[in-house]
Amino acid sequence: MRLILAAAFAAIPVLAIAQDNSVEQDALKARQGYMVAISANMGPLAAMAKGDMEYNEEQAVFHASNLAALGNYEVEMHFLPGTAQGELEGSHALAKTWDNLDDVRAKHDDFKVAAAAAPEGVKGGQAQVGAVVQSLGGTCKACHDNYRAK
Repeated sequence: MRLILAAAFAAIPVLAIAQDNSVEQDALKARQGYMVAISANMGPLAAMAKGDMEYNEEQAVFHASNLAALGNYEVEMHFLPGTAQGELEGSHALAKTWDNLDDVRAKHDDFKVAAAAAPEGVKGGQAQVGAVVQSLGGTCKACHDNYRAK
């Protein structure tokens, strides 16, 4: 009897995880994690550009290199059907995203190009960082303005 109870209690967390980790939920978590990773690297660059943080070329290149790596990431797996706002709690992606995946890919390609230039672009001073942040931010805004809920 103790063995049966122990097995039953051990299975409860597994059952809870199985219910919470649908493929769609995983896609949403991955999409949001990707955006957090971009933000975590854009933040210090933006702070340097505004003068809120002292310009440090080594740190600027570090964050810009991370963004370049993130630009190479293929994000299609994050946009599974059933992960739009209103379909999955916590999603901010508008339903029209799935009707325009070619445009989403094109906008991500723009980010990829801007991010690839960022590690060299941030070298040489605060003004250079500002130009890179503006370029990268424009690519993010182009997608978010069309496909992310306010």
